Amino acid sequence: MTATPHDREIESLEEFDHVAARGSLVGYRLQSLDLTARTADLLRVETTAAVFLGCRMEPEAAAKVRADGALVFPPVPDLPFDPYRGQLYSPDDLFAGLADGGYEATPDALAYAWFQRTKADGDIFASMLRAVHDDAMSDALDELLAGAGVVGVMGGHAMGRGTDAYAGAARLGRELSRAGFTVATGGGPGAMEAANLGAYTAPHPDGMLDDALLLLAKTPLFVPSVTDWAQAAFEVRERWPQGGDSVGIPTWFYGHEPPNAFAGHIAKYFANATREDGLLARCDKGVIFLPGAAGTLQEIFDNATPNYYGSRGEPTPMVLVNRSHWTEHLPAWPLLRSLARGRSMEGRIALVDSVEEAPGALRRLLAATPGPTAP
Repeated sequence: MTATPHDREIESLEEFDHVAARGSLVGYRLQSLDLTARTADLLRVETTAAVFLGCRMEPEAAAKVRADGALVFPPVPDLPFDPYRGQLYSPDDLFAGLADGGYEATPDALAYAWFQRTKADGDIFASMLRAVHDDAMSDALDELLAGAGVVGVMGGHAMGRGTDAYAGAARLGRELSRAGFTVATGGGPGAMEAANLGAYTAPHPDGMLDDALLLLAKTPLFVPSVTDWAQAAFEVRERWPQGGDSVGIPTWFYGHEPPNAFAGHIAKYFANATREDGLLARCDKGVIFLPGAAGTLQEIFDNATPNYYGSRGEPTPMVLVNRSHWTEHLPAWPLLRSLARGRSMEGRIALVDSVEEAPGALRRLLAATPGPTAP
C-alpha cells in the first residue's frame, strides 16, 4: 500500500523511536521535536530527503543530517508560539500561566500581542511564520478529524452564561455529542463555548450540566476580565474531569475574543479567512446556526456558497435556529431559501423556532435526498 503524506509525519518522540529503530528516516517529515537526547540515533540512521521542521538538535547531529541531504528548518527564537507545531492546542496549552500571571501572561495573549505588532509591518518573515503555523494547524486538524462525523454549531460570542439561550446551546452540544457527532465551533465565548461545554458534559450524568451552568453564571461574560471568565471554566473542568471531546477553531484575528476552555482540541489561526473556510469545510454532517450577528451571518453564506455550486460534493445540511431572528432581525432565511430554490441544496436547509428542534431537523436533512423540494 502506498504511504500517505500523514504516514510520513513524525510528531512525537515515541513515533521517532519507532521509525528510527528500523534504521531509516528517509523521506520523513519531523515536526517540532526535541531531539537533543537522540543524537546517537540521528548519527546512525539514514536521513536523506527528510525534513526537520523546528526540531532541536545538537550541532553534531544537525551537521550530519544536513550532510545526508535532509532539509532543516531550525526553531525560531523568541516567538510566543511554535510555527511548526505538529498537534492542535489544548486549553492547558493556550492558558498556561493563567493562575499566576492572569490572562495577559498566557501563550494565547502573548501570541495575539505578537500578531498585533507584526501584522501591519510588511515583514515577509513574520507573514511566512503565520502562514506556516496556520498550515500546521490545518494539517493537524485533518489528522484529528479523519473519518469523524462533524457537526458545526455557529453563533454569537455575546451570548452570556446564565441565560436560557446559553443553556439551550449547551444542551444542543451535549445531544449532538451523545448522538456520536463531533461538535465543532468557532472556539470562542458565547454560543461557541456553550456548545463545547455541552459536548464536554456528554459523558457525565445530566445533572452535571445544570451544576456547571450555575457555577459559570457567576462570571457571565469575558469582559471586563478574561482571567475571571477563564478561571471559572477551569474550575468546572477541575471539578468534573475527563469530559467529552469537541473541537474549537478560533482566530487571533479577533483578539478580543479568547478561546474557550471546553474544546478539548483547539486549532487557532492567525488568518481568519483560512479559519472560517476550514471550519465550515470540515462540517461534513452539517451546521446548526444559532442567533448571532455579522460573524454568524457571514458563516451562513460562506457555507451556502459551496452548497450552491456543489464545489464540495453533495450539499451539507444547514439548520437555522430562531425564526424571528433569521426572518425579521437579520433576514438571512428568505435570502437563503431563494438562493436554494431549484438547486440540490434546497432539500438540505431548514428553519426551526427553538434549539430543541435543531437535532431532529438535522437528522431529517441528513436522511433526505439532495435536490429541489416538492412544489
